[in-house]
Amino acid sequence: MEKLLHYIWEHRLYLNNDLYTTTGFPVEVIDPGYRNSDAGPDFFNAKVKIGNRIWAGNIEIHQLASDWLRHNHHLDKTYDSVILHIVEKNDIQLFRTTGEPIPQLELRYDPRFRSEYEFLLQHDTPIPCLDRLYEIEPIFIADWVSSLAIERLLHKAERIDQWLKQYQGNWEEVCYIAFARTLGFGTNNDTFERLARSLPLIFMQKHADSLLQIEAFLFGQAGFLQERSSSDDKYYNELREEYHFLQHKFNLSPLSIEAWKFTRMRPANFPHQRIALLAQLIYKGFTLFSQICDASNETELRQVFQTRLQGYWDTHYNFGETSASRAKVLGQNATDILLINTVVPLLFAYSRQTGLQHFEERAFNVLENLKPEKNHIVSYFTDSGLTVQNALDSQALIQLHNEYCQRRQCLSCRIGHQLLTKKFQPI
Repeated sequence: MEKLLHYIWEHRLYLNNDLYTTTGFPVEVIDPGYRNSDAGPDFFNAKVKIGNRIWAGNIEIHQLASDWLRHNHHLDKTYDSVILHIVEKNDIQLFRTTGEPIPQLELRYDPRFRSEYEFLLQHDTPIPCLDRLYEIEPIFIADWVSSLAIERLLHKAERIDQWLKQYQGNWEEVCYIAFARTLGFGTNNDTFERLARSLPLIFMQKHADSLLQIEAFLFGQAGFLQERSSSDDKYYNELREEYHFLQHKFNLSPLSIEAWKFTRMRPANFPHQRIALLAQLIYKGFTLFSQICDASNETELRQVFQTRLQGYWDTHYNFGETSASRAKVLGQNATDILLINTVVPLLFAYSRQTGLQHFEERAFNVLENLKPEKNHIVSYFTDSGLTVQNALDSQALIQLHNEYCQRRQCLSCRIGHQLLTKKFQPI
């Protein structure tokens, strides 16, 4: 329950009529300090008055005073800077490495805080406070949703920034990886990313005038060309032979076919279709990032992804099994997912890297103009009566669920904070 103690100390939610050290000196909190998320004491730059003397330094918080010894702080001179040790129960007197006693304070708080917090942590629902959202003012939720949308974009932009460093600022290579990852459509995201990262774009650009070789690169590297065709599939065998040549030329190690997931998947969503689409965009030269930047509106962005699969894939969903000939293009929902998870993060990250503000504005405009995503996470909130107007809102709620609700980070969530502080104010 140290997290709860941190929370109560940081927001001054303790019973503060009479604060005394365990040795009887009165304590006045001038500044609780700021939370430290790295190694070292829990709060930096605090200021407290103990007796008649004002102290400035760090705060350490434990459930039991003896946890200080259990964590070996008594051997670490870093903790000599601690001016006050906050505990729920004092079971031992502590000393700095210099031999000086460390002032300790048993933190008193409304016991209902603990029961309310434990309820949120242990409530057996995906979103523990869902049935209490009606208690929060809509304008407060709207403000938190706006912040969460930005937070989610920043997380995605950070991943793009990491890729950009790895690939020496090559935006097309980063776009290739980001696009490939999104083609996993949730189920195979990580595997598609592994595929793209194992097969540098520069290798395929040297063979960009041959769709056969591009598909051989991708399907072979994905692990789909490891076995001889059990049927007389001429195209499969051509790809397999071509990949065998390319594999040795570029010293490639293919993924295991077991890395791909097919459970409860319709044929149109098989990885084969997505890989064929990726190959089509690389054929004749991959310029997807340039096209995204040049597109001036949503219609033009959608056209970037409206590539029709032809030839072998006009009559196949996977190898060896023919299907009726039909136009194989991305539907509107699939294109929306690409806009949300590839285009928007790239535009946002590019704006942050270059300082060109209009790309960030374009990213937000795309999200604001798209319909909200339809998935089980968004349904949790809409079923509870929450209004979700667009993809910006749905992305925010996905961030809320994944980073706060699922991890039970209620004390870091503004909704959780509002529910707790609204019900139990300090006396």
